[in-house]
Amino acid sequence: MTIQIPEKANYIIKTITEAGYEAYVVGGCVRDSILGRKPEDWDITTSAEPEQVKKLFRRTIDTGIAHGTVTVMLEKQGFEVTTYRIDGKYEDSRHPKEVTFTPNLFEDLKRRDFTINAMAYNDEVGLVDIFGGMQDIENKVIRCVGDAQARFEEDALRIMRAIRFSAQLGYTVEPGTQQAIRLLAPTLQNISAERIQTELVKLITSPHPDTLRMAYELGVTRVILPEWDKAMETPQKHPHHMYHVGEHTLKALLEVEPKKILRLAVLFHDMGKPDTASVDEEGITHFYGHAAAGEEITRHILRRLKFDNDTVSQVTKLVRFHDYGNALEPDMRMVRRAVNKIGEDIFPLLLQVKQADILAQSDYKREEKLERLEQWRVFYERIVAEQQCVSLKTLAVTGSDLIAIGMKPGKSLGEMLQKLLELVLEQPEYNTKELLLQKAEEFFEKA
Repeated sequence: MTIQIPEKANYIIKTITEAGYEAYVVGGCVRDSILGRKPEDWDITTSAEPEQVKKLFRRTIDTGIAHGTVTVMLEKQGFEVTTYRIDGKYEDSRHPKEVTFTPNLFEDLKRRDFTINAMAYNDEVGLVDIFGGMQDIENKVIRCVGDAQARFEEDALRIMRAIRFSAQLGYTVEPGTQQAIRLLAPTLQNISAERIQTELVKLITSPHPDTLRMAYELGVTRVILPEWDKAMETPQKHPHHMYHVGEHTLKALLEVEPKKILRLAVLFHDMGKPDTASVDEEGITHFYGHAAAGEEITRHILRRLKFDNDTVSQVTKLVRFHDYGNALEPDMRMVRRAVNKIGEDIFPLLLQVKQADILAQSDYKREEKLERLEQWRVFYERIVAEQQCVSLKTLAVTGSDLIAIGMKPGKSLGEMLQKLLELVLEQPEYNTKELLLQKAEEFFEKA
């Protein structure tokens, strides 16, 4: 096994080893290299203690020196170099209270989370694989190093990492590791919302977002996303559906691009259904108002998980409008108004969410639904190609233009701009400065 270590990382390893210490690349970069993936970072582990490392390089940063980590800067690129260590007692389900440096690589590797992340490599020694990481890669298995319960008790975030790696790599989680996850899932309440958010996004933007099913089965979502458990337990007895709410969502996630906003919107698009479910006399389930309810639930979840305002705005709007116009035969005027209402920035995303939703439903009227959606797409593309005005920012007149013909600043000015926009949405050919100012004068005289 040969791994192509980048020149700068190799320089660090050689500098440390020539000074009489051990040094290896370790963890995710080794795993990804074996898998033929391009590592994001090249972390280095060494028997040299932080102060010894700092003496060997001109520029270093004390990024986590209490835990043995310094960042070696080569030009503008940083490499984390961490001393072999033994972790002390974990008191917060996340961080060790203290660490003890050790000259023994084995002691350092055995504290790591999973076998596939507990391998080290340098060009002189080759691959160091004490815990069977290569075998687990060959068998496509996620397995904790040593005792799974102990690893998760040390750091509860590893529970989500196990599920996330399963989703990213398409690996199974071995039974002992699953059992420990099920037992210790409640300890995820000790993990920060920001950390949960990061792992959740990585999971749902992976090639296997439906691994969220396993998170439900092992009791993980009961802690981090209880709204999802309700979706997984809400049936849909309706001609348009063949799965319960959660399973439909999992199928839909597989039908949309692995982009954060799209996957989040699809994940939450039917989250309002459990709270709006009703059953008619024929036993058919209905979810009247679920889109509006889902918008509020989604906003609450995204705020709880500390998502940024832009993500909250885009995702909640996509959830709110995911059913918009589904039963209507579109025309250009209708689509212009829809783009204006929903927003130019996310309307193309909405079409993708709608398509994923349809593809995860039953076959009932599926072709008809897809044909109608294609009509929406064709009209939208024509609007874009013809640069038709669908918002105030592309209206041919501004507030300053209206002030120049005698209108006073204030509420009435905004109302006039909106009135002119309404005119253009109906008749796009009116979007010229000359015609709109003429219309503005007419409206102003009638007022």
